[in-house]
Amino acid sequence: MMRQQKRQHPPEKLKLHPRNRHRGRYEFKTLIVRCPERADCVILHSYGDESVDFSNPKAVKIMNKALLNYFYDIDFWEIPDDYLCPPIPGRADYIHYIADLLAAENDGKIPTGRQINCLDTGVGANCVYPIIGSKEYGWSFVGSDVDAVSIRSANKIIENNPRLREAVECRLQTAPQNIFRGIFRANELFDVTICNPPFHSSAAQAKAGTLQKLSNLNNRTVTKVTRNFGGQNREIWCEGGEEKFAAAMIAESVEFRNSCFWFSTLIAKQASLKNVYAALKNVKALELKTIPMGQGNKISRIVAWTFLDEEQRKSWKNTRWKSNRSK
Repeated sequence: MMRQQKRQHPPEKLKLHPRNRHRGRYEFKTLIVRCPERADCVILHSYGDESVDFSNPKAVKIMNKALLNYFYDIDFWEIPDDYLCPPIPGRADYIHYIADLLAAENDGKIPTGRQINCLDTGVGANCVYPIIGSKEYGWSFVGSDVDAVSIRSANKIIENNPRLREAVECRLQTAPQNIFRGIFRANELFDVTICNPPFHSSAAQAKAGTLQKLSNLNNRTVTKVTRNFGGQNREIWCEGGEEKFAAAMIAESVEFRNSCFWFSTLIAKQASLKNVYAALKNVKALELKTIPMGQGNKISRIVAWTFLDEEQRKSWKNTRWKSNRSK
């Protein structure tokens, strides 16, 4: 059989944030050196192009280990089987857009360093947002989760990577009905909160979404669920999906209105925005911003809100950000 002509790829993934380290094509040989297991997950297409078998959970996990080692200086990264193994480029995009959000309040300069305190709601077993944010901008992170296994896994990653030990702290949310209560401590300030909420509203919807994704990846109809990016049920779906989760987060954020500059969450579905905006109007948020993001054919957005008025923002910036080095 004649080999197909090699596919031409753009030199950069232009939909990713300009500072995203994953805009260019990966050098597979370099990644394999950093993570020898990586050789097992490289596949050769009929047109002679190297890629990754993204339908294979083992391949996805090995790919992430190599990327985290090469780009973010992570020597140890292991997660329990069947826990969420997130796509790194999309997680990096969220961090970079949040950096821009803070810069917009700081005369265009990104506040950097340990003084910048971030809360990752639902840090997961993978600890990826703190890994990226602490590397790119030197920020400190608190990661919260309702799942004890996730917290133990994230702590193991932190303990086995010296640069994370002073930068990241994990806290178990012992009251699953709460989001911020029990995590915010007295007199503690966060410059921003981030969250990747459960996407689906039911187990059936999650299964249908996974089958559709696998069918697209394999160019054929797939009828058996294999979660290539893993994920426990509570990581994948919750009653009411992202819309209800975001509404609960917004309602609870009012209690901590003076303890955080920007609250934020990822919203994957355009249809969810109407009710999210209504929830923000109901709590009288003083400002909200919607930041679009795109990775490949996937479109999502960050919704951010604040309760601080102009004078409070100025005081916050001068107190917490002025002495920091900025990019």
